[in-house]
Amino acid sequence: MLRFRSLGSGSTGNATLVEAGGPQPFRLLVDCGLGIRQLGMRLAAAGLQPADINAIFITHEHGDHIGCARALALRHRIPVWMSQGTHAATGAPDYDGLLRMARDAQAIDLGGLQLMPFAVAHDVKEPLQLSCTDGAAKLGILTDLGHATPQVMAHLRACHALLLEANHDTDLLAQSSYPAFLKQRVGGDHGHLSNHAAAAIAGALTHSGLRHLVAAHLSEALGCHASDIVVADAASGTPWLEL
Repeated sequence: MLRFRSLGSGSTGNATLVEAGGPQPFRLLVDCGLGIRQLGMRLAAAGLQPADINAIFITHEHGDHIGCARALALRHRIPVWMSQGTHAATGAPDYDGLLRMARDAQAIDLGGLQLMPFAVAHDVKEPLQLSCTDGAAKLGILTDLGHATPQVMAHLRACHALLLEANHDTDLLAQSSYPAFLKQRVGGDHGHLSNHAAAAIAGALTHSGLRHLVAAHLSEALGCHASDIVVADAASGTPWLEL
């Protein structure tokens, strides 16, 4: 059985748990953009503790995604996957042998859980989003990008669940008090997905086997909202969702 749970999603911090069930469940933390104490509290709410995490995958170097990843990894001896570009962008810190390099379209076999990283258009050095499968069910994670390329869409075909960025309303962004450069960054092709763009992606990826659609990385400042889907909010994320 595959299940997942957002621990929080938004500009204040992003982290998602993915668990492949079995006699010895394997637990992956995708992004770690919270303080280490806050992460511990949210793991506790999910019935876990930091030592229960078997691996960490970092999508890119922005603070709301990488957060306490290094401290957590070193404290609990957890392997960390990220791209070479992401590692370089953070100053190439030493992970004491725990660092593993992730590459576009190169599968990562973690035993009971297989990952497929894929490149996306975002304003960082070498961002990767990913899909996860236990062989029976597939979860797609797509939280930070300005637009979806055909390659991105191909990687997310036939997912049983999607965690999908729905960051802003285009009109509200244009009318906001954000400075012009920030409006351009957020709404640009290497920024964040608008609600409209996210809906188009979700529509193109919808099929009879899609069980869960989770709206992630919502912008509270721009008054985003979603209906008929699960919302991963900044404070509490989501409950466990099973596939």
